[in-house]
Amino acid sequence: MRSFVRVLSRAAAALAAALFFCAAAPAPTPSAQSEPTTPPPTAAAPVQAHPALWTVHGPKATIYLLGSIHVLPSNMQWRTPEINAALKAADTFVFEIPMDATQKADIQQFVKQNGYLPKGSELSALLPPETKKDYTAALALTHVPPEKLTRMRPWLALLVLETGMVNQQHFSVDSGVDKQVYAIVASRPGVSFRAFETPEQQLRLLMPEDQSLEVQEFDAALKDLLNETTSISDLIDAWARADIPKLNDLMNSGFKDNPRAEKLLFEDRNRTWAAQLETMLKQPHVFFVTAGAGHFAGPKGIPALLRADGYKVDGP
Repeated sequence: MRSFVRVLSRAAAALAAALFFCAAAPAPTPSAQSEPTTPPPTAAAPVQAHPALWTVHGPKATIYLLGSIHVLPSNMQWRTPEINAALKAADTFVFEIPMDATQKADIQQFVKQNGYLPKGSELSALLPPETKKDYTAALALTHVPPEKLTRMRPWLALLVLETGMVNQQHFSVDSGVDKQVYAIVASRPGVSFRAFETPEQQLRLLMPEDQSLEVQEFDAALKDLLNETTSISDLIDAWARADIPKLNDLMNSGFKDNPRAEKLLFEDRNRTWAAQLETMLKQPHVFFVTAGAGHFAGPKGIPALLRADGYKVDGP
């Protein structure tokens, strides 16, 4: 059984991971006695991406759609002249979830209520011997301290391991497109912000529906993490070249064995988001939408849904 977190893909899970860690993880306190750290490596040369940008025309509004990769290498630049012009023209910015700090208390409460085992229980004690071997290997691969996960439920522990893998591959949530877009426009006077979903809705996507199967899903996800065939680098490369067919193929490859997960994570949400956009198209604004690139790719993506409903959509 393939875990929903793995099907959602590491790049998308990183956004929910960022929500959790910014809200629940205390900032490290520097110690005067700590050993000197290794100097950071020399910054890599900038790499210019050219991601796809769609323009949707409505009765009163114009909507720009930019697919986000939620984690990127710090040296990747994606602001093309076309994207800069759209950022400048927009007065309302839409994200998957609210990007400001007001959600932190809600996230902390949700994780407290849903992310931890009962007192006296430990994650390792729930795992069969074979799963323990994979768990130990995943800890070594991601460099996540095991004591950090002791009391976590498997779904939350997996999210931490996924984030550890992202860090090991030298990608950064702070470099993700959504966070960068928000940082660019957050202090601009006169702009407003909207979101398709709440943080709780997004975090619930990462939780198994049946808790009795949670350890089985955790085991399957660990095996995927240790033996992945599609990397974040593949997704980033397709996104950076605006290769929408390739991006669609990469996203769909994770759903071959789980069409139900595809429906839950992409098809249903794409239809819901498209309906929200169609409402916005009747409002006198210029919208700039930043959401996961997988939601815009292929015949089930949001641009295709809007075209099928009769809207003019410029772009690939």
